Amino acid sequence: MIPTIMGILNVTPDSFSDGGRYVDVDAAVVHARRMIADGATVIDVGGESTRPGAQPVSPAQEAARAVPVVEAIAGLGARISIDTRRADVARAAVQVGASLINDISASLWPIAADLGVGWLAMHMAGEPQSMQQHIPSYDNVCAEVCAVLVERARQAAEAGVDEVWIDPGFGFGKSAAHNLELVAGIDRFVETGFPVALGVSRKSTLALLCAEADAAGAGAEGEGNQPVELAVPDPSDRLEPAIVMAAWAMMAGVKMIRVHDVAAHAAAVRTVAEARSGVSATDPWRF
Repeated sequence: MIPTIMGILNVTPDSFSDGGRYVDVDAAVVHARRMIADGATVIDVGGESTRPGAQPVSPAQEAARAVPVVEAIAGLGARISIDTRRADVARAAVQVGASLINDISASLWPIAADLGVGWLAMHMAGEPQSMQQHIPSYDNVCAEVCAVLVERARQAAEAGVDEVWIDPGFGFGKSAAHNLELVAGIDRFVETGFPVALGVSRKSTLALLCAEADAAGAGAEGEGNQPVELAVPDPSDRLEPAIVMAAWAMMAGVKMIRVHDVAAHAAAVRTVAEARSGVSATDPWRF
């Protein structure tokens, strides 16, 4: 089964990867159309940057950014998700067309139950502005994160939320080692029975992997036997490891991947699906 592709639409001036590019409603609509054409069936609209170190904005400011965009793209044929941790923003977005709350606080299940929409609970240790400065110590990051999410998911289901997703929160209060452990152990989350979403696109852990690969390709030493400095790539240059992780997650049973680069990920997951089926879906001789 090919996972759902959730295309990221940040309508913020300060998101780590594409901040400022889609703050205008018309620009956001154009980008949403492109992502849908490329294979996204869910568009995730966010009006508050939650990158490490980001400063919070007021609910009113967040809503002013996100809600007009949700309303403008609601008729384009894709499902709309609102990426928020604020109840008022979630309510306003649902009123104009959103049907899924992507909640980094994993606390809005009462709102989802009241509104009759889906809810995606993500694990975050701390708050965005400080979560990477005070990373907690985990004895077993997969077991501990999974336990928290399952508890929240069960609370949501008991409250009447019919559609509950869980997301281990790659990059949210975790070290690079924690992030890699979460991906390696993603099957633990799949085995809970709740559908799993994963967002690794353009995250800093991927930059470290790219930099290490580049250094290894250059050799252990540079000119004059000097150590090779790791050149950390920009967020837009972290595609290859993101695709590999998406493919890994898909094979483990992850049902939704949250991405910036929709076309590349759509092609990758189709390729994996066809390889696993043993025959290409585009083969003209397939019966």
